[in-house]
Amino acid sequence: MPARATDARRAAVLGSPIAHSLSPVLHRAAYEELGLTDWSYDRFEVDEEGLPAFIDKLGSEWAGLSLTMPLKRAVIPLLDEISDTAASVEAVNTVVFTEDGRRTGDNTDIPGMVAALREHGIEQVDSAAILGAGATASSALAALARVCTGEVVAYVRSAARAAEMRQWGERLGVEVRTADWSDAEQALRAPLVIATTPSGATDALATAVPERPATLFDVLYEPWPTALAARWSMAGGAVLSGLDLLVHQAVLQVEQMTGRAPAPLDAMRRAGEKALAER
Repeated sequence: MPARATDARRAAVLGSPIAHSLSPVLHRAAYEELGLTDWSYDRFEVDEEGLPAFIDKLGSEWAGLSLTMPLKRAVIPLLDEISDTAASVEAVNTVVFTEDGRRTGDNTDIPGMVAALREHGIEQVDSAAILGAGATASSALAALARVCTGEVVAYVRSAARAAEMRQWGERLGVEVRTADWSDAEQALRAPLVIATTPSGATDALATAVPERPATLFDVLYEPWPTALAARWSMAGGAVLSGLDLLVHQAVLQVEQMTGRAPAPLDAMRRAGEKALAER
């Protein structure tokens, strides 16, 4: 049962650090567009140690929470149930409080990534490359399980990371081959490249962008564009940013928390773009 959509309700994003989060901008834009004038959405600095007490003190006015690092796995033991999607990557970024008091967890990053790709006309690819490893890379693999029909090559910096990515591939049913980061230039020839690395990590690859690149999905949104995304775009390739992912996953969060669908994608994107331009 979705959260009530008529009473004054609260929601928020939690994480550490959290000051940079665009989630309040996106969710508030959605509330305004949907006419939910008595809804509020805030941000709170919460770490793993403080998460249980924070959730336990929430009242019945709370509809849901968005979670960012380092809380996506820490929250799981605090929930009554999680979706199959969240279980597949052991990560929850969305908590909804139901009318009967249950805490349910979901992961909207994965379907959000798929929706962003489809918005740009990418329904299916026969191979793909992932730059980096970690939580975002595992979500990317889960998204590719729905989009990619062939091999995914993950470019990583250590044998331990390589083993992790192969394990995720086995778990998610994705054919994963790993390669050393020193060969990451090879990734840029793939029909779909998903960069999951921190700011600056792919800058050195910008000079290796091929003459006719295909599609780059760079999950960063600040600073933007990255050096790789800028060169990719100049070469005529299609580029998706972290804002595309953020907006699409937030759309799904709004729909789950408010019970109202469809959420106003365009209004949320405009709000996000405006906020980034003003930073």
